[in-house]
Amino acid sequence: MTISKSFPKDLLKTLTQSHQTHLVQWWESLNEQQQDELTAQIRSINFAQTERLYSPEHSSKAEESPAEKAERATCPANVIRLKDRTKPKTETAQTIQAGNQLLAEGKVGAILVAGGQGSRLGFQHPKGMYPAGPVKQTSLFQMLVEQLIARSRIAGNPICYFIMTSDATHDETIAYFKQHQNFGLQTNQLYFFKQGTMPAVDAHSGQILLEEKHQIAVSPDGHGGTLKALKNSGLFEVMQKKGIEYLYYHQVDNPTAIVCDPEFLGYHLQHQAEVSVKVVSKRTPDEKMGIVCDVDNQTQIIEYSDLPIHISEQVDQAGDLLHWAGSTAIHIFNRSFLENIASDDDLLPFHQAKKKVPFIDSSGTQVSPTEPNAIKFERFIFDVLPVAKTVLVYEIDRFREFNPLKNADGPDSPQTVHTALSQIYSQWFQACGFEIPPGTAVEISPLIALDESELKTKISPDINLNGPIYLGE
Repeated sequence: MTISKSFPKDLLKTLTQSHQTHLVQWWESLNEQQQDELTAQIRSINFAQTERLYSPEHSSKAEESPAEKAERATCPANVIRLKDRTKPKTETAQTIQAGNQLLAEGKVGAILVAGGQGSRLGFQHPKGMYPAGPVKQTSLFQMLVEQLIARSRIAGNPICYFIMTSDATHDETIAYFKQHQNFGLQTNQLYFFKQGTMPAVDAHSGQILLEEKHQIAVSPDGHGGTLKALKNSGLFEVMQKKGIEYLYYHQVDNPTAIVCDPEFLGYHLQHQAEVSVKVVSKRTPDEKMGIVCDVDNQTQIIEYSDLPIHISEQVDQAGDLLHWAGSTAIHIFNRSFLENIASDDDLLPFHQAKKKVPFIDSSGTQVSPTEPNAIKFERFIFDVLPVAKTVLVYEIDRFREFNPLKNADGPDSPQTVHTALSQIYSQWFQACGFEIPPGTAVEISPLIALDESELKTKISPDINLNGPIYLGE
Protein backbone atom coordinates (compact mmCIF):
# COMPACT_ATOMS: atom_id res chain seq x y z
CA MET A 1 0.00 0.00 0.00
CA THR A 2 1.32 3.43 -0.96
CA ILE A 3 0.67 6.19 1.55
CA SER A 4 1.27 9.87 0.94
CA LYS A 5 4.15 11.56 2.74
CA SER A 6 1.52 13.58 4.60
CA PHE A 7 0.78 10.55 6.78
CA PRO A 8 3.00 10.51 9.90
CA LYS A 9 5.84 8.02 9.50
CA ASP A 10 5.75 6.94 13.14
CA LEU A 11 2.09 5.98 12.85
CA LEU A 12 2.67 4.09 9.62
CA LYS A 13 5.40 2.12 11.35
CA THR A 14 3.03 1.31 14.23
CA LEU A 15 0.27 0.23 11.83
CA THR A 16 2.68 -1.94 9.87
CA GLN A 17 3.99 -3.66 12.98
CA SER A 18 0.44 -4.23 14.21
CA HIS A 19 -0.84 -5.46 10.83
CA GLN A 20 -3.46 -2.69 10.80
CA THR A 21 -2.44 -0.71 7.68
CA HIS A 22 -5.95 -1.25 6.24
CA LEU A 23 -7.04 1.63 8.47
CA VAL A 24 -5.44 4.09 6.05
CA GLN A 25 -6.16 2.38 2.76
CA TRP A 26 -8.41 5.30 1.68
CA TRP A 27 -6.06 7.99 2.94
CA GLU A 28 -5.60 9.62 -0.46
CA SER A 29 -9.35 10.04 -0.95
CA LEU A 30 -9.88 11.84 2.38
CA ASN A 31 -9.99 15.60 2.74
CA GLU A 32 -7.68 17.34 5.20
CA GLN A 33 -10.19 17.41 8.04
CA GLN A 34 -10.97 13.72 7.63
CA GLN A 35 -7.27 12.91 7.58
CA ASP A 36 -6.78 14.84 10.81
CA GLU A 37 -9.69 13.02 12.46
CA LEU A 38 -8.37 9.61 11.42
CA THR A 39 -4.84 10.47 12.53
CA ALA A 40 -6.08 11.56 15.96
CA GLN A 41 -8.06 8.35 16.36
CA ILE A 42 -5.09 6.19 15.39
CA ARG A 43 -2.85 8.03 17.85
CA SER A 44 -5.32 7.34 20.66
CA ILE A 45 -5.26 3.56 20.19
CA ASN A 46 -2.99 1.29 22.20
CA PHE A 47 -2.38 -1.25 19.44
CA ALA A 48 -0.27 -3.57 21.59
CA GLN A 49 -3.03 -3.71 24.19
CA THR A 50 -5.72 -4.36 21.57
CA GLU A 51 -3.66 -7.15 20.03
CA ARG A 52 -3.04 -8.69 23.44
CA LEU A 53 -6.72 -8.58 24.41
CA TYR A 54 -7.75 -10.29 21.17
CA SER A 55 -4.99 -12.88 21.10
CA PRO A 56 -5.89 -16.58 21.56
CA GLU A 57 -3.26 -16.71 24.31
CA HIS A 58 -5.13 -14.04 26.27
CA SER A 59 -8.42 -15.89 25.84
CA SER A 60 -6.97 -19.27 26.77
CA LYS A 61 -5.43 -18.03 29.99
CA ALA A 62 -8.49 -16.03 30.92
CA GLU A 63 -9.53 -16.31 34.53
CA GLU A 64 -12.24 -18.60 35.77
CA SER A 65 -15.61 -17.65 34.37
CA PRO A 66 -18.19 -15.85 36.56
CA ALA A 67 -20.53 -18.84 36.19
CA GLU A 68 -17.84 -21.12 37.61
CA LYS A 69 -17.22 -18.71 40.48
CA ALA A 70 -20.95 -18.59 41.19
CA GLU A 71 -20.86 -22.27 42.16
CA ARG A 72 -18.76 -21.29 45.21
CA ALA A 73 -20.60 -18.06 46.01
CA THR A 74 -21.75 -17.42 49.56
CA CYS A 75 -23.55 -14.52 51.25
CA PRO A 76 -21.30 -11.51 51.84
CA ALA A 77 -19.78 -11.69 55.32
CA ASN A 78 -19.26 -7.98 55.95
CA VAL A 79 -22.84 -6.84 55.56
CA ILE A 80 -25.23 -4.44 57.28
CA ARG A 81 -28.83 -5.51 56.77
CA LEU A 82 -31.64 -2.98 56.72
CA LYS A 83 -33.27 -4.59 59.76
CA ASP A 84 -30.08 -4.13 61.77
CA ARG A 85 -30.17 -0.37 61.25
CA THR A 86 -33.32 -0.07 63.35
CA LYS A 87 -31.16 -0.47 66.45
CA PRO A 88 -30.72 2.31 69.06
CA LYS A 89 -30.98 5.77 67.53
CA THR A 90 -27.91 6.90 69.44
CA GLU A 91 -25.78 4.45 67.45
CA THR A 92 -27.30 5.61 64.15
CA ALA A 93 -26.86 9.25 65.16
CA GLN A 94 -23.16 8.65 65.82
CA THR A 95 -22.77 7.04 62.40
CA ILE A 96 -24.55 9.92 60.65
CA GLN A 97 -22.43 12.40 62.56
CA ALA A 98 -19.27 10.64 61.38
CA GLY A 99 -20.44 10.94 57.77
CA ASN A 100 -21.42 14.58 58.21
CA GLN A 101 -18.00 15.29 59.67
CA LEU A 102 -16.33 13.95 56.53
CA LEU A 103 -18.53 16.24 54.43
CA ALA A 104 -17.82 19.23 56.69
CA GLU A 105 -14.09 18.62 56.36
CA GLY A 106 -14.34 18.60 52.55
CA LYS A 107 -13.10 15.03 52.30
CA VAL A 108 -15.91 13.74 50.06
CA GLY A 109 -16.44 14.19 46.32
CA ALA A 110 -19.16 12.68 44.12
CA ILE A 111 -18.80 10.88 40.80
CA LEU A 112 -21.83 10.84 38.51
CA VAL A 113 -21.80 8.36 35.62
CA ALA A 114 -23.71 10.12 32.83
CA GLY A 115 -22.41 8.74 29.56
CA GLY A 116 -25.63 7.10 28.41
CA GLN A 117 -28.29 8.41 26.07
CA GLY A 118 -32.03 8.09 26.60
CA SER A 119 -32.61 5.98 23.50
CA ARG A 120 -34.59 3.27 25.32
CA LEU A 121 -36.84 6.02 26.65
CA GLY A 122 -37.41 7.40 23.17
CA PHE A 123 -35.35 10.42 24.24
CA GLN A 124 -32.58 11.35 21.80
CA HIS A 125 -30.44 13.28 24.28
CA PRO A 126 -28.20 12.49 27.24
CA LYS A 127 -30.27 10.55 29.75
CA GLY A 128 -29.44 13.08 32.47
CA MET A 129 -31.53 15.66 30.60
CA TYR A 130 -34.65 13.49 30.82
CA PRO A 131 -37.58 15.29 32.57
CA ALA A 132 -38.10 12.93 35.51
CA GLY A 133 -39.88 15.21 38.01
CA PRO A 134 -43.54 14.23 38.56
CA VAL A 135 -44.77 17.85 38.68
CA LYS A 136 -42.20 20.24 37.17
CA GLN A 137 -40.61 17.69 34.84
CA THR A 138 -37.31 18.49 36.51
CA SER A 139 -34.41 16.78 34.74
CA LEU A 140 -32.38 14.01 36.33
CA PHE A 141 -29.32 16.27 36.22
CA GLN A 142 -31.07 19.07 38.09
CA MET A 143 -32.52 16.76 40.75
CA LEU A 144 -29.11 15.26 41.52
CA VAL A 145 -27.16 18.54 41.37
CA GLU A 146 -29.65 20.21 43.73
CA GLN A 147 -29.12 17.34 46.15
CA LEU A 148 -25.38 18.00 46.08
CA ILE A 149 -25.88 21.74 46.61
CA ALA A 150 -28.24 21.11 49.53
CA ARG A 151 -25.77 18.69 51.08
CA SER A 152 -23.00 21.27 50.64
CA ARG A 153 -25.07 23.89 52.46
CA ILE A 154 -25.63 21.58 55.41
CA ALA A 155 -21.95 20.61 55.50
CA GLY A 156 -20.84 24.22 55.32
CA ASN A 157 -18.30 23.17 52.72
CA PRO A 158 -18.54 22.81 48.92
CA ILE A 159 -18.76 19.28 47.53
CA CYS A 160 -17.27 18.67 44.10
CA TYR A 161 -19.20 16.84 41.37
CA PHE A 162 -17.13 14.86 38.87
CA ILE A 163 -19.43 14.03 35.96
CA MET A 164 -18.37 11.37 33.48
CA THR A 165 -19.76 11.85 29.99
CA SER A 166 -19.07 9.99 26.73
CA ASP A 167 -18.38 10.89 23.12
CA ALA A 168 -22.14 10.66 22.56
CA THR A 169 -23.17 12.95 25.44
CA HIS A 170 -20.22 15.22 26.26
CA ASP A 171 -20.86 18.34 24.20
CA GLU A 172 -24.62 18.38 24.73
CA THR A 173 -24.24 17.81 28.48
CA ILE A 174 -21.82 20.71 28.87
CA ALA A 175 -24.07 22.98 26.79
CA TYR A 176 -27.07 21.95 28.91
CA PHE A 177 -25.31 22.81 32.17
CA LYS A 178 -24.13 26.12 30.74
CA GLN A 179 -27.64 26.95 29.57
CA HIS A 180 -28.90 26.44 33.14
CA GLN A 181 -25.98 28.15 34.94
CA ASN A 182 -24.89 24.75 36.31
CA PHE A 183 -28.17 24.66 38.28
CA GLY A 184 -26.48 26.80 40.91
CA LEU A 185 -23.33 24.72 41.27
CA GLN A 186 -20.16 26.82 41.41
CA THR A 187 -17.65 26.30 38.61
CA ASN A 188 -14.95 25.24 41.07
CA GLN A 189 -17.24 22.42 42.21
CA LEU A 190 -18.01 21.01 38.76
CA TYR A 191 -15.69 18.87 36.64
CA PHE A 192 -16.62 17.08 33.44
CA PHE A 193 -14.48 14.25 32.11
CA LYS A 194 -15.05 11.95 29.18
CA GLN A 195 -15.19 8.18 29.27
CA GLY A 196 -12.63 6.47 27.05
CA THR A 197 -13.26 4.24 24.07
CA MET A 198 -11.87 0.99 22.71
CA PRO A 199 -11.73 -0.06 19.05
CA ALA A 200 -13.97 -2.88 17.85
CA VAL A 201 -12.09 -5.71 16.17
CA ASP A 202 -13.18 -8.30 13.65
CA ALA A 203 -13.97 -11.48 15.57
CA HIS A 204 -12.15 -13.72 13.08
CA SER A 205 -9.08 -11.71 12.12
CA GLY A 206 -8.51 -9.30 14.99
CA GLN A 207 -8.34 -6.41 12.54
CA ILE A 208 -9.70 -3.12 13.82
CA LEU A 209 -12.91 -2.18 12.01
CA LEU A 210 -13.61 1.06 10.17
CA GLU A 211 -17.03 2.61 10.63
CA GLU A 212 -16.36 5.04 7.80
CA LYS A 213 -13.36 5.47 5.54
CA HIS A 214 -12.02 8.12 7.91
CA GLN A 215 -13.48 6.82 11.16
CA ILE A 216 -12.56 3.83 13.31
CA ALA A 217 -15.38 1.82 14.90
CA VAL A 218 -15.11 2.39 18.64
CA SER A 219 -17.33 1.90 21.69
CA PRO A 220 -17.22 3.13 25.29
CA ASP A 221 -14.77 1.19 27.46
CA GLY A 222 -17.36 0.45 30.16
CA HIS A 223 -18.02 2.08 33.52
CA GLY A 224 -14.72 0.58 34.64
CA GLY A 225 -13.15 3.12 32.29
CA THR A 226 -13.92 5.72 34.97
CA LEU A 227 -10.51 5.12 36.55
CA LYS A 228 -8.48 5.59 33.40
CA ALA A 229 -10.55 8.63 32.46
CA LEU A 230 -9.99 10.22 35.89
CA LYS A 231 -6.28 9.56 35.62
CA ASN A 232 -5.91 10.83 32.05
CA SER A 233 -7.89 13.99 32.79
CA GLY A 234 -5.71 14.85 35.79
CA LEU A 235 -8.66 14.75 38.16
CA PHE A 236 -6.97 12.53 40.73
CA GLU A 237 -4.48 15.37 41.20
CA VAL A 238 -7.37 17.84 41.54
CA MET A 239 -8.90 15.63 44.22
CA GLN A 240 -5.60 15.41 46.08
CA LYS A 241 -5.18 19.17 46.11
CA LYS A 242 -8.71 19.64 47.39
CA GLY A 243 -8.23 17.07 50.14
CA ILE A 244 -10.87 14.68 48.77
CA GLU A 245 -10.32 11.22 50.25
CA TYR A 246 -13.65 9.52 49.56
CA LEU A 247 -15.64 9.30 46.33
CA TYR A 248 -19.40 8.77 46.27
CA TYR A 249 -20.15 7.00 42.97
CA HIS A 250 -23.64 6.72 41.45
CA GLN A 251 -25.52 6.55 38.14
CA VAL A 252 -27.55 9.33 36.53
CA ASP A 253 -30.66 7.23 35.97
CA ASN A 254 -31.67 6.87 39.65
CA PRO A 255 -33.35 10.09 40.87
CA THR A 256 -34.01 8.67 44.35
CA ALA A 257 -30.34 7.95 45.06
CA ILE A 258 -29.24 9.78 48.21
CA VAL A 259 -26.20 11.72 47.01
CA CYS A 260 -23.36 11.72 49.57
CA ASP A 261 -25.54 9.91 52.10
CA PRO A 262 -24.01 10.76 55.53
CA GLU A 263 -25.10 7.48 57.13
CA PHE A 264 -23.53 5.39 54.36
CA LEU A 265 -20.35 7.47 54.60
CA GLY A 266 -20.30 6.98 58.36
CA TYR A 267 -20.53 3.20 58.11
CA HIS A 268 -17.83 3.18 55.42
CA LEU A 269 -15.53 5.09 57.76
CA GLN A 270 -16.35 3.02 60.85
CA HIS A 271 -15.70 -0.25 59.02
CA GLN A 272 -12.43 1.08 57.54
CA ALA A 273 -13.59 -0.10 54.13
CA GLU A 274 -11.83 0.65 50.85
CA VAL A 275 -15.07 0.04 48.96
CA SER A 276 -18.67 0.10 50.15
CA VAL A 277 -21.64 -1.10 48.10
CA LYS A 278 -25.33 -0.28 48.47
CA VAL A 279 -27.58 -3.26 47.77
CA VAL A 280 -31.28 -4.05 47.80
CA SER A 281 -33.01 -7.32 48.50
CA LYS A 282 -33.87 -8.97 45.19
CA ARG A 283 -37.56 -9.40 44.50
CA THR A 284 -37.20 -12.69 42.64
CA PRO A 285 -34.35 -15.09 41.81
CA ASP A 286 -34.43 -14.10 38.13
CA GLU A 287 -34.50 -10.31 38.68
CA LYS A 288 -31.97 -8.74 36.36
CA MET A 289 -29.55 -7.45 38.97
CA GLY A 290 -25.93 -8.35 39.64
CA ILE A 291 -25.52 -10.07 43.00
CA VAL A 292 -23.00 -9.08 45.65
CA CYS A 293 -21.49 -12.21 47.17
CA ASP A 294 -18.30 -13.69 48.58
CA VAL A 295 -16.24 -16.15 46.58
CA ASP A 296 -13.27 -17.65 48.41
CA ASN A 297 -13.59 -14.89 51.05
CA GLN A 298 -13.43 -12.13 48.44
CA THR A 299 -16.46 -9.89 48.00
CA GLN A 300 -17.44 -9.37 44.38
CA ILE A 301 -20.35 -8.84 42.02
CA ILE A 302 -21.56 -11.46 39.58
CA GLU A 303 -23.77 -10.19 36.77
CA TYR A 304 -27.25 -11.69 36.52
CA SER A 305 -26.44 -12.98 33.02
CA ASP A 306 -23.55 -14.99 34.48
CA LEU A 307 -25.57 -16.46 37.35
CA PRO A 308 -26.85 -19.99 36.67
CA ILE A 309 -30.53 -20.33 37.49
CA HIS A 310 -29.94 -23.13 39.99
CA ILE A 311 -27.59 -20.82 41.91
CA SER A 312 -29.94 -17.82 41.81
CA GLU A 313 -32.77 -19.97 43.23
CA GLN A 314 -30.81 -21.26 46.23
CA VAL A 315 -32.39 -20.51 49.62
CA ASP A 316 -31.13 -20.54 53.19
CA GLN A 317 -32.56 -22.50 56.14
CA ALA A 318 -35.29 -19.88 56.61
CA GLY A 319 -36.36 -20.25 52.99
CA ASP A 320 -35.02 -16.83 51.97
CA LEU A 321 -32.92 -16.24 48.88
CA LEU A 322 -29.29 -17.06 49.57
CA HIS A 323 -28.10 -14.58 46.94
CA TRP A 324 -30.43 -11.75 47.88
CA ALA A 325 -28.03 -8.78 47.61
CA GLY A 326 -28.76 -6.98 44.35
CA SER A 327 -26.26 -4.30 43.35
CA THR A 328 -27.57 -0.74 42.90
CA ALA A 329 -24.33 0.61 41.35
CA ILE A 330 -23.99 3.03 44.28
CA HIS A 331 -20.55 2.87 45.87
CA ILE A 332 -18.08 4.66 48.09
CA PHE A 333 -14.44 4.34 47.09
CA ASN A 334 -11.33 5.49 48.87
CA ARG A 335 -9.62 7.81 46.40
CA SER A 336 -6.16 6.37 47.10
CA PHE A 337 -7.50 2.87 46.41
CA LEU A 338 -8.82 3.88 42.98
CA GLU A 339 -5.58 5.69 42.19
CA ASN A 340 -3.57 2.56 42.88
CA ILE A 341 -5.76 0.51 40.56
CA ALA A 342 -5.61 3.17 37.84
CA SER A 343 -1.82 3.07 37.95
CA ASP A 344 -1.70 -0.71 37.38
CA ASP A 345 -3.36 -1.70 34.12
CA ASP A 346 -3.52 -5.37 35.10
CA LEU A 347 -5.68 -4.89 38.20
CA LEU A 348 -8.89 -4.12 36.30
CA PRO A 349 -9.50 -6.70 33.57
CA PHE A 350 -11.13 -6.16 30.20
CA HIS A 351 -14.11 -8.28 29.22
CA GLN A 352 -14.94 -9.35 25.68
CA ALA A 353 -18.41 -9.01 24.19
CA LYS A 354 -19.40 -10.28 20.74
CA LYS A 355 -21.57 -7.69 19.02
CA LYS A 356 -22.97 -6.70 15.62
CA VAL A 357 -20.86 -3.77 14.45
CA PRO A 358 -21.47 -2.05 11.07
CA PHE A 359 -18.25 -1.55 9.11
CA ILE A 360 -16.61 -0.69 5.79
CA ASP A 361 -15.23 -3.74 3.99
CA SER A 362 -12.09 -3.89 1.86
CA SER A 363 -14.00 -2.64 -1.19
CA GLY A 364 -15.33 0.39 0.67
CA THR A 365 -18.84 -1.01 0.94
CA GLN A 366 -20.89 -0.39 4.08
CA VAL A 367 -21.80 -3.70 5.74
CA SER A 368 -24.56 -4.09 8.34
CA PRO A 369 -24.09 -7.57 9.81
CA THR A 370 -27.07 -9.66 10.87
CA GLU A 371 -24.97 -11.78 13.26
CA PRO A 372 -22.30 -10.76 15.80
CA ASN A 373 -19.16 -10.08 13.80
CA ALA A 374 -16.96 -8.11 16.16
CA ILE A 375 -15.46 -8.08 19.63
CA LYS A 376 -15.84 -5.09 21.91
CA PHE A 377 -13.71 -4.63 25.01
CA GLU A 378 -14.98 -3.07 28.23
CA ARG A 379 -14.18 -2.84 31.92
CA PHE A 380 -16.57 -2.98 34.88
CA ILE A 381 -16.14 -0.77 37.93
CA PHE A 382 -17.24 -3.57 40.25
CA ASP A 383 -14.16 -5.59 39.30
CA VAL A 384 -12.26 -3.48 41.83
CA LEU A 385 -14.09 -5.23 44.68
CA PRO A 386 -11.93 -8.37 44.88
CA VAL A 387 -8.82 -6.17 44.99
CA ALA A 388 -10.00 -4.30 48.09
CA LYS A 389 -8.86 -5.33 51.55
CA THR A 390 -12.25 -4.54 53.07
CA VAL A 391 -15.62 -4.27 51.30
CA LEU A 392 -18.73 -3.21 53.19
CA VAL A 393 -22.10 -4.37 51.85
CA TYR A 394 -24.92 -2.07 52.97
CA GLU A 395 -28.60 -2.87 52.40
CA ILE A 396 -31.00 0.00 51.69
CA ASP A 397 -34.75 0.46 51.35
CA ARG A 398 -35.47 -0.15 47.67
CA PHE A 399 -38.61 2.02 47.70
CA ARG A 400 -36.73 5.02 49.09
CA GLU A 401 -33.43 4.80 47.26
CA PHE A 402 -33.55 2.64 44.15
CA ASN A 403 -35.96 3.60 41.37
CA PRO A 404 -33.91 3.53 38.16
CA LEU A 405 -35.23 4.98 34.92
CA LYS A 406 -34.45 2.55 32.12
CA ASN A 407 -37.51 1.68 30.04
CA ALA A 408 -40.16 3.64 28.12
CA ASP A 409 -42.94 1.70 29.84
CA GLY A 410 -43.45 -1.11 32.32
CA PRO A 411 -40.95 -1.60 35.16
CA ASP A 412 -38.30 1.12 35.72
CA SER A 413 -40.18 3.55 33.49
CA PRO A 414 -41.14 7.24 33.80
CA GLN A 415 -44.47 6.14 35.27
CA THR A 416 -42.89 4.04 38.04
CA VAL A 417 -40.35 6.79 38.80
CA HIS A 418 -43.05 9.49 39.00
CA THR A 419 -45.12 7.27 41.30
CA ALA A 420 -42.15 6.50 43.55
CA LEU A 421 -41.11 10.14 43.86
CA SER A 422 -44.68 11.28 44.62
CA GLN A 423 -45.10 8.56 47.25
CA ILE A 424 -41.78 9.40 48.93
CA TYR A 425 -42.62 13.09 49.13
CA SER A 426 -46.19 12.34 50.25
CA GLN A 427 -44.78 10.34 53.15
CA TRP A 428 -42.66 13.33 54.13
CA PHE A 429 -45.79 15.49 54.20
CA GLN A 430 -47.61 12.89 56.28
CA ALA A 431 -44.71 12.84 58.78
CA CYS A 432 -45.27 16.60 59.09
CA GLY A 433 -48.95 16.08 59.88
CA PHE A 434 -50.45 16.68 56.43
CA GLU A 435 -52.64 14.18 54.61
CA ILE A 436 -52.01 13.95 50.86
CA PRO A 437 -54.81 12.47 48.71
CA PRO A 438 -53.75 9.19 47.08
CA GLY A 439 -52.49 9.58 43.54
CA THR A 440 -51.49 13.23 43.98
CA ALA A 441 -48.37 14.21 42.07
CA VAL A 442 -45.84 15.64 44.55
CA GLU A 443 -42.37 17.05 43.99
CA ILE A 444 -40.02 18.67 46.50
CA SER A 445 -36.78 20.29 45.40
CA PRO A 446 -33.77 19.10 47.44
CA LEU A 447 -33.04 22.80 47.95
CA ILE A 448 -36.15 22.88 50.16
CA ALA A 449 -35.62 19.57 51.96
CA LEU A 450 -33.54 16.42 51.73
CA ASP A 451 -35.75 14.45 54.12
CA GLU A 452 -38.87 14.67 56.23
CA SER A 453 -37.10 16.14 59.27
CA GLU A 454 -35.80 19.06 57.21
CA LEU A 455 -39.23 19.55 55.61
CA LYS A 456 -40.74 20.02 59.09
CA THR A 457 -38.59 23.10 59.56
CA LYS A 458 -39.56 24.59 56.19
CA ILE A 459 -43.23 23.83 55.63
CA SER A 460 -45.93 26.45 56.19
CA PRO A 461 -49.00 25.35 58.20
CA ASP A 462 -51.34 27.00 55.68
CA ILE A 463 -49.81 25.39 52.59
CA ASN A 464 -52.23 24.68 49.75
CA LEU A 465 -52.39 20.94 49.13
CA ASN A 466 -54.92 20.95 46.30
CA GLY A 467 -53.85 19.41 43.01
CA PRO A 468 -50.24 18.70 42.04
CA ILE A 469 -47.87 19.87 44.79
CA TYR A 470 -44.49 21.40 44.13
CA LEU A 471 -42.11 22.93 46.67
CA GLY A 472 -39.01 24.66 45.33
CA GLU A 473 -36.86 27.73 45.71
